[in-house]
Amino acid sequence: MIAALILAALQGQGGGLPAARPCSAAEITALTTASAEPYRLTCRAVLGGRAVMRRVLIEGAEASGAGIDCGGGSIGRPGVQTSTQAPTVAIWSRLIDGPSPRWSRPTDLSIANCTIHGNVRIWGMGALSRIEDLRASSRTPGHTQAVQASAPTRIAVTGTTLLGTGSIPFYVGPGVTGVSLNGGRFGGRSESTAIYLDAESAGTAIRNVAFDITTPREQIAVDGSARNLISGNRFVLRGRGGVFLYRNCGEDGVIRHQTPSGNVITDNVFSGSTARSVVVGSRNGGRRYCGDDRGYPFGSSADDRDLATGNTVARNRTVR
Repeated sequence: MIAALILAALQGQGGGLPAARPCSAAEITALTTASAEPYRLTCRAVLGGRAVMRRVLIEGAEASGAGIDCGGGSIGRPGVQTSTQAPTVAIWSRLIDGPSPRWSRPTDLSIANCTIHGNVRIWGMGALSRIEDLRASSRTPGHTQAVQASAPTRIAVTGTTLLGTGSIPFYVGPGVTGVSLNGGRFGGRSESTAIYLDAESAGTAIRNVAFDITTPREQIAVDGSARNLISGNRFVLRGRGGVFLYRNCGEDGVIRHQTPSGNVITDNVFSGSTARSVVVGSRNGGRRYCGDDRGYPFGSSADDRDLATGNTVARNRTVR
């Protein structure tokens, strides 16, 4: 029902969205046929429980309006380790070269009622290891606006289970805005966090999700990401932290402009250990690479501190 409402809303707001159309029978067959190559999704697939045994790529403006309702089915291969370069579901912007290079980004996407084995990776500027584009942009005063304008936006993930097999199960890349993660759960394992909200991203809503995943560090990292909502979730911590807010100054030489500010973290339940549940300003510099972005009068180049301000942390419970 939720998925149907989301798809209807996308169709209603996106008559001009190129991928806001039902997938044909041939497209459904291709999507659900096992292959080592990713399937490039440019339509709305309603699968009724059929499994997708291949990676899914949602890339560029031509994919705007695309979606998958698994109907209780799965995407990916159980237990097979995925990488950051070849994720189970990739939502990427594509660089269009020319005299004035620009990023073509997908918008208004939906994933519903799926079990995803591996990871979802959402990335705009800097995708596919083009970190030099992100680094160059960060050396300009309007970086936050530029990277947000180039990144995927308005992505709804509902009723979906993510089973990590190594890399971060749900990664929201630089500049990504308007992601909604509602219901579902996280399981399996991650070599890092369960969710990572990277620099200059904003407006992610994480609601009513169950976290029961093994990680070596906190469950959710909010790294220079702003105006996010994390509410009504349940976390099993297993000796590690819950939600940490910080700004990872200087990593890869990229200046972090935005601070982890204006976030709302409320009504969550943390259990399983005495680890810190919510930490606002968990780093404040002190990393070996903090000086790698030096020389500019703004962002983390000028000040390595987290500068986390205006965050609301309330009504969270820790169950010992």
